[in-house]
Amino acid sequence: MNTKHDPVKKQTVISRYKSGEPISHIVQDTGIPRSTIYNWLKLAKATETSRKEPTLQNLRLLENKVKRLEGIIEILKAADCSPKDPLKVKLDALEKLQQQHTYSVHMICEALEVPRGTFYNHILRNKRENTSYVEHRAKLREVIQRIYDESNQIFGYKKIFAIMKEQGHHTSPEMVQNLMREMGLKSIRQGAKSTYKKEQRKFNNHVNQQFTVTRPDKVWVSDVTYFRFDDKKFYICAVIDLFARKVIAYRIGKSNSTQLVKATFRAAYENRCPSQSLIFHTDRGTNYRSNSFCAYLKSLGVTQSFSKAYTPYDNSVMESFFSSLKLEELYRSKYRSENEFRTAVDKYMIFYNEQRPHDTNQNKTPARKEREFYRDCKGRSVVSN
Repeated sequence: MNTKHDPVKKQTVISRYKSGEPISHIVQDTGIPRSTIYNWLKLAKATETSRKEPTLQNLRLLENKVKRLEGIIEILKAADCSPKDPLKVKLDALEKLQQQHTYSVHMICEALEVPRGTFYNHILRNKRENTSYVEHRAKLREVIQRIYDESNQIFGYKKIFAIMKEQGHHTSPEMVQNLMREMGLKSIRQGAKSTYKKEQRKFNNHVNQQFTVTRPDKVWVSDVTYFRFDDKKFYICAVIDLFARKVIAYRIGKSNSTQLVKATFRAAYENRCPSQSLIFHTDRGTNYRSNSFCAYLKSLGVTQSFSKAYTPYDNSVMESFFSSLKLEELYRSKYRSENEFRTAVDKYMIFYNEQRPHDTNQNKTPARKEREFYRDCKGRSVVSN
């Protein structure tokens, strides 16, 4: 279907390849894409095969060739452009066709004469820059979480994909598997026995989803999330006091390390100076379970609490906070520099504590609820004296 090169040039290229010349030399000398040359070689081989004595194998080859050519014709009819259009136009058309999940990437690239590597680079670049892609992933995560919870955490990615497909959600098994891995979701069937045994030995959960507490500095929760900016991952660690849902410390790092969570906790501890017993609740991330961090908390007399394995609801306060941070700030903005990104996070933390009403606080801000608590305590102290 290629009309860009004349038959003489095609035959010359094929002859050079058959004579033993490396294809990389031919590409460099002629400027013809590698994928185009391979296509010519396949067509030449199919033609030679068809000239031989008819066999069942030859017949199948011819049938496959006809199907491929028919598919290419369908793609050219469905596309909003032709192979002669500029590359940018063809890439946009290819992306639309690929999203329909009707044609293979190989075939649509062949039809519009675009190297597959070029197309994949275009898709990856768009995904990093496209807010709609990020929002689409966020919606898929919500659906996955719902189906996972409704199955009592039994279903793995294959069953969840089958249900999503039946419900009309456009995705793929690989996408569901990757998102579940990011979310820390795993079928409880996998390693259920070993998980049960581990639960009996350590990682006590002192919170057990009881997120309502009677005073500040009684229970702190923490977690780490990441945000990709300028082709780099930035990890945000935060500590929240459960009493008023107030962010009492946060740090941004370039790696999800023990040093990051330790620095964040130290900032909270030195700022608040808790005088009574304190529980520090997190998931089972390796940074929170490291020997150095556990020893540090023990030296301060802090009781460490962990979520159950594969149970995100055990730390849902942090999940909810990071969701708000991303949906209300990070996903809505395009930052021009790392400094601008960090400044935006700083401003959001102030907004979250000082200006944003919280449902759990009867629509009071975290800062206001905490101030009222200490004001009431002071009033009771004056009365008793």
